[in-house]
Amino acid sequence: MNRPMSWSPDPAEVRKSQIVRWMNQLGKAFDFEDPAPGIQDFIQWSQKHPGDFWHELMSDLGVVWSTPYEEVFDDSAGPEWTDWFVGGRTNLVLNCVDMPAAEFPERLALVGEEEDGSVRRWTFAEVADEVDQLAALMRSRGIAPGDRVGCLMPMVAEVSFAMLATMKIGAVFIPIFSGYAAPSVRERLEDSGAKWLFTADIGYRRGSSFDLKSHADKAIEGLECVETLLVLQRGNDDLPMKEGRDLWWSEASKLDAGDRSTEMMGAMDPALMIYTSGTTGKPKGTVHTHAGCMAQMGKELRFNFDVGREDDLFWWFTDIGWMMGPWEIIGCWLNRTPFLVCEGAPDYPGPGRLWEMVERHRVSHLGISPTAIRLLMRSGIEPFEGKDLSSLRILGSTGEPWDPESYRWFHENLGGGKLPIINISGGTDIVGCFLAPLPVLPISETSLQSPGLGMDIDVFNEAGESVSEEVGFLVCKSPAPSMTRSLWKADEKYIETYWSRFPGIWNHGDWARKDDDGQWYLFGRADDTLNIAGRRVGPGEVESALIEHDAVSEAAAIGVPDELKGTELVCFVVLHPGYEESEELRDQLKGQVVEALGKVDRPRSIHYVDDLPKTRSAKIVRRLIRARHLGDEDLGDLTSIANPEALEGISRCR
Repeated sequence: MNRPMSWSPDPAEVRKSQIVRWMNQLGKAFDFEDPAPGIQDFIQWSQKHPGDFWHELMSDLGVVWSTPYEEVFDDSAGPEWTDWFVGGRTNLVLNCVDMPAAEFPERLALVGEEEDGSVRRWTFAEVADEVDQLAALMRSRGIAPGDRVGCLMPMVAEVSFAMLATMKIGAVFIPIFSGYAAPSVRERLEDSGAKWLFTADIGYRRGSSFDLKSHADKAIEGLECVETLLVLQRGNDDLPMKEGRDLWWSEASKLDAGDRSTEMMGAMDPALMIYTSGTTGKPKGTVHTHAGCMAQMGKELRFNFDVGREDDLFWWFTDIGWMMGPWEIIGCWLNRTPFLVCEGAPDYPGPGRLWEMVERHRVSHLGISPTAIRLLMRSGIEPFEGKDLSSLRILGSTGEPWDPESYRWFHENLGGGKLPIINISGGTDIVGCFLAPLPVLPISETSLQSPGLGMDIDVFNEAGESVSEEVGFLVCKSPAPSMTRSLWKADEKYIETYWSRFPGIWNHGDWARKDDDGQWYLFGRADDTLNIAGRRVGPGEVESALIEHDAVSEAAAIGVPDELKGTELVCFVVLHPGYEESEELRDQLKGQVVEALGKVDRPRSIHYVDDLPKTRSAKIVRRLIRARHLGDEDLGDLTSIANPEALEGISRCR
């Protein structure tokens, strides 16, 4: 079933957009009376002519090279091993820090707000000084190009300086969620052979501080590869410091920065390594390059989010451990756009925190996950009534598929029905998007609208045939610069994960559908698919049907063994405040699933819970729900889970 259109662009905004400017510059046809055909033709051109597209993109982004590349790409070793911007040398920091500081030294670059409401600001010149000082300290301690550097920090402004100082000297930055348990932190540091770890003495969440330094100490105890622990002081200085290994962050400011040069790196030299969450097995390091990060992140911020206006202030509510943290930093500064970072929870010290920050800082772009919106929906619209949100011009979302009710709430209440929701999807493995709307075309409710520029995506059935109006595998038929450069020390796993189902084709592992109107939708992970009486159904379809009911805030659907059907549906729901748990409501919810999907998909049971277990990037972890419901006590590593206590509610349901 096709979704109704929920948003259409304002012609005046279309005329001012980055994508229209670029199309005109390239001589591509654009008809303001009927823009869709021209835009669709441009997307197809970007997919079918990758050499021309990526070359023109890097030129438009103003990427500076110390040595120009000789050819855009070389896929002679196969699409899995494509080399990009062959022979070119540059550095992400040259383009995201050095050049902006030279061009716009006094322009605002960064706003940091901590949980207590304190605010700090930096210009591009001040950012460059912070990065240069840290880089000098790292060089003085022996960090060299290719070395790996971990970061176990809360989402404070200094994470930006840590990341870019690492990249400035040619080392590889590894962000780690500050909430991970010590064994998970150690696993990532040991696997990568990290020589340096950034951390802080304490972090804050929901009004309480937590000791991060002793957590880091425990993670690296006896770990010979980590030679330096750099600690950002936020509390007092009476915590234990290991002589010869531990340094206070302030030591950087005492050094004469001296050599401020930025190390020139090969285009495909690693700059960033992000480990997968580990919720489906041992985490693997995805490896991303200087040129690949700039191409993908710069493109998406410029054209999908249309940044670049004088009064823009970008804010994605994220953590540095999620790819959206590095994505925001690199994409914004490559586009000379300031951004906001904050520490803490979206609903603390009250449910109006996000809206108050939008008003206070005059945020132009707000990105958030559907899960966070469902959390905030529980408090109703009162927290933002009377708030001046007129600075907003674009909304963003990612992390999971939307349900219609939550999407409408976000669209109608935050955007007044006038702002586009740029609902993007890709992943850690491409540090960007396969699907990303352009704000010059209509967007259907819950859709992702269009393929990303330069991303030659399709939907395949089991036989590897392209299908429309049918749920199938989301694939990419040609490589892109930001795709992970294999997996860290795991070439075979890389081929198995992405390239084995359809040889020569990247299989992303998501269920997707493109409709006859050209709109694209996602339905969750393909490995979550349920086979009920011989019929495949995605849990996301069931969950979306449940959330359509006014009483339901969140939902999770799992499959359990059944002698007759093979698999039966069991569902867990979190109710909005004010709704009572009852058998009558259970029957209504079962009926709602039947109405949406058919009688064969009627749930065996529906359980009420207070919360659902989620990763720190807000994805519901069905694997753990199923294991706990079936009584499996060996759940493996839970440190990627933000709220493991939610599993106790699943146990009580059993």
